[in-house]
Parts: sequence; C-alpha cells; structure tokens
Amino acid sequence: MIETLLNIGIDDTDSEVFGCTTYVATKIVSYLDNTSGITFLDYPLLVRLNPNIPWKTRGNGAVSIRINIDESRASSEEVKKSVLKIVKELSDLSNPRSDPAIVFLNRVPRKGDLLHAFYLRVLRSMVSPTEALEIAEKVGASCSFLKTSKVGVVGALAAAGAVFEDYTYELLSYRIRDNYGKPRMINRESVFLMDKMTSHNTFNNIDPETGRILITPHGRDPVLFGIRGESPKAVYEAFKLVKAEEEIECWCIFKTNQGTDAHFPEEPVEVSKIKKYDSVVVEGTVVEKRIIQGGHVIISMDQGGNRFFCAFYSPTGILRKKASELEPGDVIRVYGGAKEHNGVLTINAEKMVILKLCEKIVKAPPPCPKCGRKCKSLGLRQGFICEKCGEVVMDPEVIRLERSLETGRVYLPPERAHRHLTKPLKRYGREKHMITEENGFINPWHFP
Repeated sequence: MIETLLNIGIDDTDSEVFGCTTYVATKIVSYLDNTSGITFLDYPLLVRLNPNIPWKTRGNGAVSIRINIDESRASSEEVKKSVLKIVKELSDLSNPRSDPAIVFLNRVPRKGDLLHAFYLRVLRSMVSPTEALEIAEKVGASCSFLKTSKVGVVGALAAAGAVFEDYTYELLSYRIRDNYGKPRMINRESVFLMDKMTSHNTFNNIDPETGRILITPHGRDPVLFGIRGESPKAVYEAFKLVKAEEEIECWCIFKTNQGTDAHFPEEPVEVSKIKKYDSVVVEGTVVEKRIIQGGHVIISMDQGGNRFFCAFYSPTGILRKKASELEPGDVIRVYGGAKEHNGVLTINAEKMVILKLCEKIVKAPPPCPKCGRKCKSLGLRQGFICEKCGEVVMDPEVIRLERSLETGRVYLPPERAHRHLTKPLKRYGREKHMITEENGFINPWHFP
C-alpha cells in the first residue's frame, strides 16, 4: 500500500459580508470522509492568526486539514482537484476583500522547524505574501490561487505550519443559505442550561455581567453558533443541549488555538524592537495616567528610558477599571496589540499583570498633639494650628492608603470583550502542553 500524507492549508475565502473559511473546511471534511482510502490524521485545525492585522475579516482564522491517502483506493491529485473545486464554489470571489489561497504539502510541521517558525511569525506579526511564497518554495508547498494578489497564501501556509502547544476545540454549526442575514434563531433558555451543565469544560458561552449570549456571531456569515471547550466530547455534549429553532445544514468539530493566548510571545520584548501590528508582551513603570473622553484610560510607561503608551479602552470593562487605579511608580506587564496613534507607539491592552505596587499616600491636616482635634492649615508652608489649643504643627499627617490592586494577579476584560485567542481565567492551569489525546475521534465529529 502506498500512502500519501497531504496537509491542506486554506485561507481568505470569505469577505466581511459573505462566506466563512471554516464552512468551506466543513464541506471539504464531508467530501473527504465519504471518499474511500482517506484517513484523517487529526481534527481539522482552526488556526487563529494575528488579531491586529487591519484587513482581516472577523477573527482572522485559517484552516488546515491533514490526511493520509491510500493511493490504491484514491488519487491524491484527484483529491486536490476536488478541494480546489469546493473552495472555488464556496468563496466570495466577487468581493475585493476576498483572496482565496490553498496550499498542499506532503508533510506536517514539527515544533521549531521552518514551517512552524513561519506560523509563529504570522500569529504575532505582519508577514507579506512575498515572504510567504519564499517559505512555501523552501518547504516544498504547492500553492493555488483563485485571484491575482495572493494575499491568502500567508494565512494558508501559516495554518499548514501550525503546531499547537496548547489547544481547545470548537464545534461550529452552520445555517442553510436561505437564512443568511436573518436573526439567528436559538432558544435562549437552552443556552443558559447548556452553560450551567457544561461550564466546567466549556467557556465563553454567556457573559456573566450582562447575560449576553456569546455563542452566536452577528454578521451575514453562515455560522449559526459555536461551542468552545476542552475536548471534542465536551463541545459535542454541549451542542446537543442547545435548541436551534432553525435548520442546521452541517456542523464540524475543530481543534484550535482559541482561548490559549498563543498570539503572545513567552517573554516580554524591548519596546525599541516592536513593530506596528505586533502582538506583544511589555513591561514598564507607570509614569502618568490620563482618563480621556469616553472613559478610556491612557497610561504613559517607561522601559529603560524608552517612553510608550498603553491604552485601556472602555469596552474592556474591569480591565479598564483596574488600569484607572494604577499610580506612578507601579510596575506592570501588559499584553496587547501594537498600534501607532499620531506616530506614537501605543499598546492596546488585552491583559495586565501587576508586578510591583508603589505606596499610595495622601497628606492631611494632622491631629493636635494635645487634644487630638484636627488642625487647620495656616497656608502654604506655614504649618497647621489647633483652633482649640493654639498648638502649631508644621508637618501634615501622612496616610498610606490600601491598594485594591493585587501583585501577580491576571486582569482580563469581561468575556464579551475577549478576542478569539484570549485565554479565559478558567483555563489557567488547564493548558495541554502539546499532549495528544489517546481516544482519537469521537463519533460523530461532523455532520453530514
């Protein structure tokens, strides 16, 4: 028996108004699983890439499907032709924002190799199609394009190069075409019941502050709802508890880097090395705090003489509130995306950890040393006088205020403001560290 390993990477099939790359992948999965001689090596990968890229559509996700082909029963060339046909049929080719690319490789990446290193770069910074094509040639990937600009090759090759050091799963269900653009019809009570019964193994189902349902998107894309969790079984059992009040065309379980903070490097970076659109971790000392119109908090920071800003925007809720309690001299670590505002480097904060808190003191009129009554100020630098005893005290009372912030604690936005890659607090300590499941695929893991 001659087997061919095929690693298929796909990206940029959708636009902001139509289509979805995971929907395309679901259709390909159904075709492949009904083709004799094909074995899946893993669940299809939903690979979220750098969330700061300005021209992304929605969650900046690409997919990778990894299979073995028994050449005595199926032809790898025919499989490639069929995949290209499905991508072409389901892509939004009329929209200039869509630029589908498909890559085929005959191997899977390993941690630390050239292909994996490329995935990490695309996950955390901005990479050009020219660079992607150079890497594709070096790793022996064949690339197909449905348009001319070839932008999609960046995400497609990065997805093919993904190695997840931590991972979660998402079961994505899709609507029939007649319902695109209409309000999504899901029984609200069933979502709350699902969350109550499965929250130990699922996440980001409902925003606890507002009661807002988070499993449904809001655009014209074909996704009806998605369940995120720790295992294929967890998301499937949760899926069965949700009552859809409209027809589901298809669904599929994806392995994904969502909810893992994979877009952040392991170590803090020097501010001088940061480029626009990078996903970064930075440490520094608070110099100044400003609250601007809209309630946004802007923190001026210093790192070894290099000055930069961190922005905590109102939608980040409790994260913005905690940032408003910072004081000059505090040392913090900030996770976020690098942007430029009026030519000045600014980190749009997604997460914060307090490393060191300075003392917060206030000065107040001192008590009279004789009677204990509060003294009254005599004017600038003239001390204080007790109106009862006539006693004069020169120095004010110094009061050390208790800080509400905690060193070492992770501060995040509320669930409704999480990005796809944001690791929820409930996942801390549950990282998988590249482990491989022993149970293989659950049955069913896709429909049809």
